[in-house]
This record gives sequence, C-alpha cells and structure tokens, in this order.
Amino acid sequence: MTYDFLIIGAGIAGVSLAYELAPQARVCVLEAEERPGTQATARSAALFAPSYGGPEFRALTRASRAFFLGPPAGFSETKLLAPRGCMYIARADQTARLESMVAGIRRSGGTMASIAAEDAKARVPLLRQSYVAAAAYDSDAMDIEVDALLQGFLRAARAAGALFKTSSRPLSIQRQSGIWRVSVEGAELSAAILINAAGAWADQVGMACGAREMGFRPLRRTALLVDPPPGINVAGWPAVIDVDEEFYFKPDAGRLLLSPADETPDVPRDAYPDDLDVAIAVDRVQAALDLDVQRVSHSWAGLRTFSKDRAPVIGFDADVPGFFWCAGQGGYGIQTAPALARFAAALARGEAVPADMLAEDLSAARLAPQRFAGAAT
Repeated sequence: MTYDFLIIGAGIAGVSLAYELAPQARVCVLEAEERPGTQATARSAALFAPSYGGPEFRALTRASRAFFLGPPAGFSETKLLAPRGCMYIARADQTARLESMVAGIRRSGGTMASIAAEDAKARVPLLRQSYVAAAAYDSDAMDIEVDALLQGFLRAARAAGALFKTSSRPLSIQRQSGIWRVSVEGAELSAAILINAAGAWADQVGMACGAREMGFRPLRRTALLVDPPPGINVAGWPAVIDVDEEFYFKPDAGRLLLSPADETPDVPRDAYPDDLDVAIAVDRVQAALDLDVQRVSHSWAGLRTFSKDRAPVIGFDADVPGFFWCAGQGGYGIQTAPALARFAAALARGEAVPADMLAEDLSAARLAPQRFAGAAT
C-alpha cells in the first residue's frame, strides 16, 4: 500500500502529527522502539509553562493552551492540565537577568509577575532567605498529564486510520519515481511524502534520505526524585526554576523532582544519568532550599534535541523532494505538541499556516529548514 505520509518516529511529535494528518490522508508511522513515546517523551518534566523556552517555543505553547484546556470530546478521560504555577528565582547577582527575562516575556505576549523575595518564600517555605533576592511568577504554568496526552493522540490517530508499526527500524530508504520506499523487517512501505520526526536521530534519518545535515544537537538532561523533609507537604508548591536555568525542582507525587538543568552534549541513544550530574543537582538545589537529601529514590536522563538556533525545524527540505522535517523540539515538545502538530500538518498538506499561529508571529519561513541552507557540512 502507498501512503500519503510516512512518519519516522513515534514520539510526541510523530504521534501528534499523525493525529492531525490521518483524518484527511493515509498515514503510517514507523517507530524503532517497542512502543510509542519511549525516549524523550517518556522523560518529560511534564510542565506546561508559557514563560519557558525561547520565543518560538513560548508562542507555540500559548497556541497550544486552548487544546490542553478543551480537547475534543472523547480525547481523554483525564484532564490534561492541573494547576501548578512556575516561579523563577534569582540571587542578588542575578536580579538584572531576572528583570530582563520578565520584560522579554511580557513583550512577546506572555504573562509574568515580579514578586518580592518574601512572597517567594511564602510560596515555598523551605527557600533559604539568604539565597533568594528576587523572583517572578507565571500563574499560567500547569502540570501536564503526558501519558493521557500521548494516548489521546494515539487513539484518535488510529481511529482515523493511521497505522503505527513499532519495532520497525528502517533498513533502507530510497526515492524512486517520486515515491519514497522504506524497507523494514518483513515489509516495504511506500509514501508520497516522508516526514522526519526522529528526534535525536533526525540528522541520521535526513542524511539517509539524501538531505544535508542540519546540525541537531542531542543534549542530555538529568532528573531525580527525592523525599521532602518529614512533615513537609510539597503538593501545593509551584515549579521553581533558577533564572539562569542552573537547576529546577517541582513537586511530583509527594516527592520533589530535581534537575541540574544540564545540557551535556551526547549522541543519539537511550540516555542514562551520570552520577556527577545527580550530585550537582542535589548540591545546587540544597544551596537554594533547606533540604537535606539523604537518598535519591530514582534518577534518569533524556535527550533534548536542539537545532543550531534553538527553534524547531518544520517544513519541506529545499533540496530533497517530498522530504519534510519535523524536529528540534528541544525540551518543549510536550507543551507545544498540539500547536506544533497543527502547524506542521498544514505545511505538509501544502496549506497556509493557521491564523492563530500567524498572530503569534510564527511564519513558515521562521521555522523552515532553509534558514540553515549551506551552513551544515
């Protein structure tokens, strides 16, 4: 069977894109792992924060808000968002950076309130008074039910006819007579358009299809869970992020999720945490928080894959006909998935960028792969 779209990668990007395309087209999604959403999608910090990330990611997050708050009927039995809030904190030497960040977010249409150090400590009582000099608060930030989101996209895409083939790593990819032909173990699949949603492996897939290397960078990020002090209920705390993103922490099922917000260059693989990064996370958080970490309950790592300008790459390749990029979501793929999928699906179908995203200044050219033309070797 020849499909209209063959998507490589069943992380949140590939699954949400299949959801958007399948009602009007024949769609097949290939995934090398045993099930969708195994890599970066399963290792998300699960935070919807319109203030988090660069301007393109903030705009896509704002454009995703309506879907999260009011998904289609039957999409999920669970609410996709739950109240959380996000607080940015600054030491005395970081206050100018905090002021600049707040001003930039407000200019781009985001909501951010400056709050005093005393207010920050009232929200998170264990913050060290000697550490926090100023803070800012994003009341729009919420927790995301990541699995409910992923499963909702999967169910609806399958109901619309999309085929998901897991444990199916491409063995060969060729384009003949205007059709992509992809061999996997036991089958050969054909499609008019091949979509590269392979995450950390996007450059490998691109070059296998004859495209230039884009220069995507997989950056490892570490996270861990620890217990709060006895008698301390952290459930109502906001997520807390250092203004220079040297660390963050947030409540997670009665425990605290900590991260050194590391961006360690890595290679496409199943990432695992480094003991030094775990120790750095504990040290940085303990400097800001009156927290004596005796034991790490669990630690893990995931790859956040960025383009060279840290904005997503969405659009048809300039040199390879029928080859479409949907990559470079960094660590913001979950919170931007609804809008990014609509944006990518429109371009893949040859349609205009949705009006609500044009209103956010998200043009096709701004995210197009052509912005890197000739830059990679």
